[in-house]
Amino acid sequence: MTRNGWIILATLGSLAMMLGAWGFQYIGGYPPCQMCFWQRWPHMAAIVIGVIALLGMPWMAWLGVLASATTMGIGMFHTGVERDWWEGPKSCTGGGLDMGSMTGADLLSIAGPKLVMCDQVAWAMFGLSMASWNAVISGILVIFWLRAARSPF
Repeated sequence: MTRNGWIILATLGSLAMMLGAWGFQYIGGYPPCQMCFWQRWPHMAAIVIGVIALLGMPWMAWLGVLASATTMGIGMFHTGVERDWWEGPKSCTGGGLDMGSMTGADLLSIAGPKLVMCDQVAWAMFGLSMASWNAVISGILVIFWLRAARSPF
């Protein structure tokens, strides 16, 4: 496959990941947690990088490697948080909530924004959560970007 072919494949891979994330969110009713949002940003960057690389700056494929490796790392970290291998950010794992200062009305309220917990698996397939699947697929995208970056100019 040509360098541009690898760039197109990697870019479409990140686009598919974003469409899948938005589909789970807006069609499936699975609101993302804070770490899920963190995993989306590098995919969005990879899409932009892919377009720029195809417009005549193929060295940008190295940034595609970095973007995919970043979201893969975040996905691996998120998976560890979900599986209780290590602690996640207190802002989305419940560790930062001060329940002692809340009233009974606060605790029972259904109004206002909801905190989606990063350490809870909302959906899984074959024993892997969405964060785990992001890590696996992003690892494959790293390989695609590396193939593009190492192709002769």
